[in-house]
Amino acid sequence: MLWRSSVFAAFLSAVSVATAAEPVPKSLPLTALESQSLSTLQQVTQGLPRAGEGYFSADGKLIVYQAYPIGYPFYQIYTQPLDSNQPRLVSTGRGRTTCAYFTPDGKTILFASSHTDRTIDVTELKAREEAAQGGRRRYQWDFDPHMDLYTVNFDGTGLKKLTDAPGYDAEGSYSFDGKQIVFTSNRDGDPDLYIMDADGTNVRQLTDTPGYDGGPFFSPDAKWVIFRSDRQEKDMLQIFAISSDGKTEVQLTNNLQSVNWCPYFHPSGMYFIWSAADYSRGPASAKFHLFTMELTYPDGKLTGGEIKQITDMHRSDVLPVFSPDGKKLMWTSTRTADESSQLFIADWVRESTERKAGR
Repeated sequence: MLWRSSVFAAFLSAVSVATAAEPVPKSLPLTALESQSLSTLQQVTQGLPRAGEGYFSADGKLIVYQAYPIGYPFYQIYTQPLDSNQPRLVSTGRGRTTCAYFTPDGKTILFASSHTDRTIDVTELKAREEAAQGGRRRYQWDFDPHMDLYTVNFDGTGLKKLTDAPGYDAEGSYSFDGKQIVFTSNRDGDPDLYIMDADGTNVRQLTDTPGYDGGPFFSPDAKWVIFRSDRQEKDMLQIFAISSDGKTEVQLTNNLQSVNWCPYFHPSGMYFIWSAADYSRGPASAKFHLFTMELTYPDGKLTGGEIKQITDMHRSDVLPVFSPDGKKLMWTSTRTADESSQLFIADWVRESTERKAGR
């Protein structure tokens, strides 16, 4: 097993020491606005230089996420019990990885990896040199042509390749019944959405519009897929939804002065959460905050409604996800002392707060 090499065993040992020595505070402060929807904020990850894009297992007891190992220039995939601060590496320990997701049956993990790239040693060396010259290496969103989708057991064994088309295959997630996977691929020359069966068969294209379509997730009933796209203007992401049969598409945000991304359905299907930042004064001043949008389904068509801001701290909050029971919210934030991105979790109390207020 590649990930059991002595180098990555040392990474894990260093992580274990760091996390054991630095207990995470039980509760962190929230702003007045944030307290309307959230309570009991906690930091989930530490000991790794950067961590983020976390997702819950079906029983809500485990999380899977991507993080920079100590001394390695690209993200790898980790699992971690929510009641323990001990991450476990499950990807191969080579190349770039992204977008991990639990299978709904709780047996395996889906993720994207470029570890089969034969030039990876050269790529790693270049990345290390860049980091050495410029300090912390900035996050770069690469459509790595060697990226494919895999499943793996929780202990890193049983790696299985699901896609093998030329180009980038990543950003995958399951339908709630576990029968389908929706993902992004540029196999036709443009990043579009595709759906396939959970075993990698029966692939069909869902979107076919010039521009990037990505970050897709199924609605709880699997009738809709929500995603981000820059088809209106390059890099200015907006939120869309498309029926899983590809026949109906709805645009949910339409403000080219803002970047909107990482939408995720609440388990009720009655609203979704996402992250947005105002880019009207340029990217240097833009801070990402979390928002929700109410959803209705008149005549079976998804329609967006009221928007509510959830976070407003002076740091960036992105990649929010709900726990399977809808009672917790986890997201990636730079609200750390060193402004590194880490995972945070809070109780989701919006519904109970609004009931008390009579709304």
